[in-house]
Amino acid sequence: MDMDESIDRTLDAVGPRLKQLRQRRDITLYDLSEETGISTSTLSRLEAGLRRPTLEQLLPLARAYGATLDELVDAPPTGDPRINLRPIRANDGRTILPLTRRAGGIQAYKFILPRGRDDAKPDLRTHEGYDWAFVLNGNLRLVLGEHDLILKPGEAAEFDTRIPHWFGATSSGPVEFLTLIGKQGERAHLRTSPTQRNDGHL
Repeated sequence: MDMDESIDRTLDAVGPRLKQLRQRRDITLYDLSEETGISTSTLSRLEAGLRRPTLEQLLPLARAYGATLDELVDAPPTGDPRINLRPIRANDGRTILPLTRRAGGIQAYKFILPRGRDDAKPDLRTHEGYDWAFVLNGNLRLVLGEHDLILKPGEAAEFDTRIPHWFGATSSGPVEFLTLIGKQGERAHLRTSPTQRNDGHL
């Protein structure tokens, strides 16, 4: 099989994968159109395999599904020595991407939460450990004990996870954030310059 045939087969397989991802998220073509800016008729044709996807269409779809382009097209391994960490998709639409694989110590994750409801009732949880969260895109609602906060891109929070807490997206759209979770008493420290360490905590 030559390169052109391989590309054709890869692109032909995208439609069913897009439909599976949308059904897994339990959203309509209309909702996906609103989120991506791609018309419902185009989305329908892409899913049915009647139209080949372009990069301009795949990028917003990847963002909407919290997936990489490689995952959308089911790209084969490239031989790249870097570890390709696979996302974990929860039934409630959350995508969790583990960024560390070593046991023990601080664990890093990227979370992608679908658009939420402003009147969502938080399901507060507690567990041993310490959490540091940094918002990349969107607005993150953090309920921490008696506090109900909205964190915007570039803002961070740090807290003891024995305090009842909950993360959620708002009606403004999906949210992406990084989180570092350590054992009880283990906090994240930021180095502010090569010679000076920030002794405070976020």
